[in-house]
Order: sequence, then C-alpha cells, then structure tokens
Amino acid sequence: MDTRESAPEQRLSKPARLASGLAFGVCFGFLLQKGGVAKFEILIGALLLEDFTVFEVMLSAILVGMLGVHILHARGLVELHIKPTRYAANIIGGLVFGAGFALSAYCPGTGAAALGQGNYDALAMMTGMVAGSYLFAEASAWLARRVEPIGDRGELTLPQLTSVPKAVWVWGLGAVLIVVLALLKTASPS
Repeated sequence: MDTRESAPEQRLSKPARLASGLAFGVCFGFLLQKGGVAKFEILIGALLLEDFTVFEVMLSAILVGMLGVHILHARGLVELHIKPTRYAANIIGGLVFGAGFALSAYCPGTGAAALGQGNYDALAMMTGMVAGSYLFAEASAWLARRVEPIGDRGELTLPQLTSVPKAVWVWGLGAVLIVVLALLKTASPS
C-alpha cells in the first residue's frame, strides 16, 4: 500500500492546508450570509416551496463547484475521492439530515452562518448537530458492520453506469443547471 501523499496534496504543508480550509470555510459562511440563506424566514420559505433563494444559491454553488473541480482535475491540480455508494447508509443519512433540516430549518452551513449573524435559535440546531455527530462516531463501528454493507455498490459514478464520458456529464449537467436557475429566477416572487 502506497502511503505517500498525492502530487496535489504535496504542494501545501499541513498548516497551509488547514489555513486554506479555514479561509474557504469563512468565505463560504460569508457568502451564505450575504446570499440570505442564513435567515430563518428564507429557509422556511424554501421548505414550503415559496421562496427559491436557497435553491438558487445552492444550485449556483453546485454549478461553480462542479465545473471548477472538473477543470482542476482535468489539469491534474486536484484528485477526486469518490465516496462509495451504499444505498442503506445513503438513504438513512439523507432521511436523518432531512428530518433535522425540516425540524430546525437549518442545515450545518446555514446554521453556522445564522449563529454567526446572531440568530441564537440556531444554537439548538448546532447543539443537536454536535450531539448527532458524537452519536454517529460512537456507533460508526456498528454501522460499518451492519448498515454500510447493505446495497454497497462501491465507487459508482454516472459515467461508469452509462459509459458516457465524464466531460459530457459535467458540461451537460452544467447546462441543465443553468436552465433550472433561469427558470427559478422567473418563478421567484421577488
């Protein structure tokens, strides 16, 4: 087993990687707050499908991230680390995340941004998130044995499933997201 770090990770020292992670996290939180998605009423509007601000911000982030990572990967500047597809774990995790979002109207990113702007109601969600993370860590060995093997498909990607090149998927989905964003903009009440 090769334990050497990959070429993209060798370019920065560990403290520099941590600092860049912190810088990107602060920028992400700032952009969430400036985009308005740290406001309780905006998040509730998204859950009720009355305000599309959250969808617009997140789809824009997905579009920029997807195209950016694709371009960086094509130039050999980053490596992709594909998470395995595990149906039971993915479904249960999605349901737990969705229930937490529906009950609190915050996800981890918007909760942290809301707390940062002084919305102290986000403290309850952040406390629940930390408690849930602790419980998950404590149960991770049991989950790895009992839940993760159910529907484990390995590192499954759409290009593998369809035999369509990754670039076609990325640029095609990029075009679809641009159309969806345009449609959301025309459907927004603002």
